[in-house]
Amino acid sequence: MKLYNSKFYHRDLSWLRFNHRVLQEVKDKRNPLYERIKFLAIFSSNLDEFFKVRVSDIRQIKKIEKPLRKKLITKPNKVLKEIKKQVHLQQEEFGRIFKNEILPDLENEGIYLLDYHEFSESQKNIADDYFENTLKPLLDLDRTFHTNPETIFVENEASYLTTLSKGTLQLVKIPDTEPRFFLFPSENGKHYITFIDDILKYSLGKIHPDDNVRYYALKISRDAELYIEDEFSGDLMHKIKESLPKRDKGQPTRVLIDERMPKDFQNTLKEALDVYSADLVLGGRHHNFKDFFTFPNPTNKDLEFEDFEPIPHPVLSKSDNIFDTIDEKDQLLHYPYQQFGHVIDLVESAANDPSVKTIKMTLYRLADESRLNTALAKAAKNGKEVILFIEVKARFDERNNIKWGTIFEDSGATVIYSYPDIKVHSKILYIERKTESKIKRYAYISTGNFNEKTAKIYSDFGLMTANKKITKDLRKVFMVLQRVTIVPKTKRLLVSPFTTRLVLEQLVNKEIENARNGKEAYIILKMNSLEDESMIKLLYKANNAGVKIDLIVRGICCLVAGIKNQSENIKVISILDRFLEHSRVYIFGNDGDEKMYVGSADWMKRNLSHRIEVLVPILDKDIQKTLRDLIDIQLSDNVKARIIDAKQQNSYVSNSENPVRAQYATYQYFNQ
Repeated sequence: MKLYNSKFYHRDLSWLRFNHRVLQEVKDKRNPLYERIKFLAIFSSNLDEFFKVRVSDIRQIKKIEKPLRKKLITKPNKVLKEIKKQVHLQQEEFGRIFKNEILPDLENEGIYLLDYHEFSESQKNIADDYFENTLKPLLDLDRTFHTNPETIFVENEASYLTTLSKGTLQLVKIPDTEPRFFLFPSENGKHYITFIDDILKYSLGKIHPDDNVRYYALKISRDAELYIEDEFSGDLMHKIKESLPKRDKGQPTRVLIDERMPKDFQNTLKEALDVYSADLVLGGRHHNFKDFFTFPNPTNKDLEFEDFEPIPHPVLSKSDNIFDTIDEKDQLLHYPYQQFGHVIDLVESAANDPSVKTIKMTLYRLADESRLNTALAKAAKNGKEVILFIEVKARFDERNNIKWGTIFEDSGATVIYSYPDIKVHSKILYIERKTESKIKRYAYISTGNFNEKTAKIYSDFGLMTANKKITKDLRKVFMVLQRVTIVPKTKRLLVSPFTTRLVLEQLVNKEIENARNGKEAYIILKMNSLEDESMIKLLYKANNAGVKIDLIVRGICCLVAGIKNQSENIKVISILDRFLEHSRVYIFGNDGDEKMYVGSADWMKRNLSHRIEVLVPILDKDIQKTLRDLIDIQLSDNVKARIIDAKQQNSYVSNSENPVRAQYATYQYFNQ
């Protein structure tokens, strides 16, 4: 059944097409071998999260009364059935690529990934020793046998081996305290690696009372929602903290099994785990391929991307006083091509500058340890007013965000935690300095998180400015976050859920008006996801008015391109390469006087209507030119760009122009 039509592509199926683009990177031999292996891990990790979050959401819709359910989504059972079908096709392709391309290419480099059947006699002896001395003490084997289903619990996302013998089910958790891969001694220049799963299969098979026993891989993904019944009363942060352990015990959303598992064993397993056939997903002999992030390279060969050393910003790197530099002119950063350290310098300067009186910041996903976090704590200890809004509903980062919130509070900062029923997703920093009885205000507004780790692999923009209208607007946004006011009456900034949708609609309608009046009219949008139906309909309207529309969408794209009288003037590409495209950039022709915005909001209903987001206009002409140059480079990509057509087939852009690999061309742009 088609769960999309000529107007809207189903969001979850579109996400699966995005993950297919990740799988294409595994196959792409223009990527170094170990980078292709990392894309294996990314594909696997993405799919795990998809089942924990999106599949879980669809299943919850099944519980809603039918009349209301029809208004929310296509029939959930049919959605789940189609998801399972598409995932199975991708898993099969994943297996073929791994077996027929990755493993032979490893062997060409002298690296052999062994199945336990391939162990030599000496390797069997080494495996026996490793099992007896290291693995076996971690297993508590007596407790792995189950005759009573009530004693069975399979941990979320853990890897297991299971077998059925004479009516007794055995479940052995593969120890996660040991590396997933074991290196045997090299022989004659050849390097031998095995999953510890295979050492367990070999050794457990020898000691099992049934001589013909065979072990199969098993993994369960569980519902990741915290299900806090009432966000409006009591301490929301405390409720989230108390709910985190429940995530590991959530309802199974996927039971991934070895496809070779016999049917009668599958039936026994379903009954024991209290799951259904719809929950079972057939996979390979090994699960949790996200562990390939740590796949060892025993050779001396360089099998990864050459380093792109972040380039110092041409102005900020020469600045003696970062505040004076921002006073003189707005500064745009584009990391990881340029150094994220300049953002840290700004915070550290604020922490140490006696004239800085106030620092306010939103924090969505914090690094485990970072100079930036340390600088914020130091600023509070130095007696400055430090007000931090920490979003503790940032999924899978709740625990770390709460940890840092406590550290900041202990340092003297005022920490405000999540709003009920809405997420704060904006990436904003506000600083006040008092000089000669005058208050000066500074702003940093970004598309990416304040996180040194992700800044090395996520491609984002950040604007530093002392523009009075922008900093005044940002002050109003923080007044809302501090619950001083309810609505920020901003003049320059677009702030969701208050003004972003309205202003974006006005900008698109202006292009429609220009096109109808015979003027040049165009829209260029770069984002992570395009899902909001009303905005998509407006783009269709612009298309029919003759507006030229170029879209760069990394992930979900519910717009259906290339349909006559609907979207024939709309071109959509998606770029996947060594860095994760994470920035949001919106450009409108505006009759020759381009309007540009960057910020945190995608064109999804949640970002425009249900989250606090901030988009900032680019007013500096030099920065406008730089930004337009960088977007033009992306639009010219004919190496890593894919065409997002009506069927989302992910064909690579191919033309007779000179090869342009956007991320490499961007690095060269800054280097020059």
